[in-house]
Amino acid sequence: MKKHLFITVEGIEGVGKSTNLAFIKSCLETGGREVVMTREPGGTALGEEIREILLAHRHAGMADDTELLLMFAARAEHMSRVIGPALARGATVLCDRFTDATYAYQGGGRGIDSGRIAVLEDWVQGPLRPDLTLLLDVPVEIGLQRAGQRDTADRFEKEQREFFERVRKCYLERAAREPRRFQVIDASQPLSEVQAQIAGLLERHAGVAGS
Repeated sequence: MKKHLFITVEGIEGVGKSTNLAFIKSCLETGGREVVMTREPGGTALGEEIREILLAHRHAGMADDTELLLMFAARAEHMSRVIGPALARGATVLCDRFTDATYAYQGGGRGIDSGRIAVLEDWVQGPLRPDLTLLLDVPVEIGLQRAGQRDTADRFEKEQREFFERVRKCYLERAAREPRRFQVIDASQPLSEVQAQIAGLLERHAGVAGS
């Protein structure tokens, strides 16, 4: 069993990431792993400040390149202060979104060329990539309906449906290209079925049984 593990959870708005991240953390800890749960953008004091800038409505006119560079600025700090040190000591890092989200949102959603994103990915991360990526997938209509039940929508959640269709399409295309790393989960199923599938994947990929 690999000692350290880097697991990311991806998906558009309304797929149930928060609920399932807590479940994944519990499964991993029950299996004896030290878990560092974090998120992007964010994960550090500086990263959380950048997150607030990215999500705030007062920056509604932000240039696409500015958005992309801020994402990677937060990621560079995250890698240096949280992800890198945790993996180095043998911990399991569980991250709410990572660079796949940048390809999906800034690439698919905003239309930034994936080659430009790849240059930044290599610069900031070097060879590090997630060991396992769980893509929680729902049709955009269902995701936005669920997300609309929240109190306030952030700058991304205010985007039009077509934006999220492009994001979802990019996620699914990436998953199809990397089937060994990506595991796509139909998150429109009842929660018990979603979590049963997650537990099975964790047992197979991380050597832990579901809780």
